[in-house]
Amino acid sequence: MNLPNMLTALRFFLIPVYIIIFASGHMIPAFLVVIAAGVTDVLDGHIARRYGMITPAGQMLDPLADKLMIIAVIVTLLYAGHISWWAAGALFLRDLGMIVGGLILHFRGKKNVPANWMGKLTTVLLYGAIMFIFFQASFAEGFLWAVIAFSFLTSIVYAGAYRKLNPKQSSQPERPSGPEEPQNQKEA
Repeated sequence: MNLPNMLTALRFFLIPVYIIIFASGHMIPAFLVVIAAGVTDVLDGHIARRYGMITPAGQMLDPLADKLMIIAVIVTLLYAGHISWWAAGALFLRDLGMIVGGLILHFRGKKNVPANWMGKLTTVLLYGAIMFIFFQASFAEGFLWAVIAFSFLTSIVYAGAYRKLNPKQSSQPERPSGPEEPQNQKEA
């Protein structure tokens, strides 16, 4: 297991750590665990690209770790009454769709769409929204909804990129392009 994959594994480990700290009522330390997870995400991606350590396992597990951490944060914030059911549902819908869709594409052998600037910006904005919620900023909910809207726009852009990367193959057999000759022959 290489260093980027170890950092991804650490992120999986941080999920229950975050939940335990949050459940014990320690909001700031719980937020710091979320930040640590975000830092490991940036580091593993940077190290993997810079040193040629990208692996198929890492390509699948890295986004899964990110999504599961975000889902854990959403569930805990919802449970504590810091976000609405509607906001949680919208975030769940998007992230669950991305997890299931990514796994289906992976196991069907389709090409993954690499992260783009919109996806990275969505992540930064979401971490910002989480920070505003943890610190109970007055505009936190409005900011969260703006991030949710942007995240759905980002998903649409990714879907378009996926379609370009994996063109649909016709199930119809190809027909010759020239004129067809009639096959009527009379017997003499």
